[in-house]
Amino acid sequence: MGAAEEGASDNLTLLHRYHDAECESERADALAVLISQNMGLVRSVASRYRDRLRSHSGIEMEDLCQIGTIGMIKAVKSFDFSYGTTFSTYAVPLIVGEIRRCLRDDGMVKVSRDVKRRGGIVMAAREQFQQRHGRDPTVRELAAASGEDEEALLFLLDAVGPVLSLSEPVGGEGDGDGCTLGHTLADEADEIERLTDRLTLHQAIAHLSETDKTILRLRYEKQLSQQQTAAILGLSQVKISRTEKKIFAFLRQEMGADSVR
Repeated sequence: MGAAEEGASDNLTLLHRYHDAECESERADALAVLISQNMGLVRSVASRYRDRLRSHSGIEMEDLCQIGTIGMIKAVKSFDFSYGTTFSTYAVPLIVGEIRRCLRDDGMVKVSRDVKRRGGIVMAAREQFQQRHGRDPTVRELAAASGEDEEALLFLLDAVGPVLSLSEPVGGEGDGDGCTLGHTLADEADEIERLTDRLTLHQAIAHLSETDKTILRLRYEKQLSQQQTAAILGLSQVKISRTEKKIFAFLRQEMGADSVR
């Protein structure tokens, strides 16, 4: 079984654990692991919008990743096993939707004073627990110590916690195997990129007019020439050519400047 198949199997197991959990702590633990395992997917999706950040002062890549994580959490909560699809396929449109909504609304991701205050309480409670017990607290233990419910706790830890570099060693500096966080994502990078391309393109095409969709279908699914397409639609070849240019300009804008050639 390859890395991609193993990852899909792990996701499915965790999704069952989340939806079948009998208590909030089990559900929160499954959610936390799902988020950790799939941050590579979120980062891959967010990276497609890197060029758009130039027109959104104050928004950084990590902000987009945080927004994308909200979409992934929604995917976990709403995942329907009857669809027979992988979690990544199901999650990408929701991640894309959250990021596009942020950019469309020109929303800056800001950590409010209340979130900073509550996050500080959580981090202090975590440090006190570590000093007292010599280990990290579980989600349930930290929630009890900080007075936060477990779902809010995960959000606060993400909001105020440090950002890890992809060059950071896995397992600590003393392991000496040279494995970094970036290496843990390498096996899935190509598949995630292809998946993101397909789903984002599908979403963009859905916003086209019926005439534009028909032109794309005739030209690139049926592989007809511009002249043949024009004859079927009762248009001129020049009209088809101009419309194609407008379609591709729109798709480039929707997907990112480097995504559609």
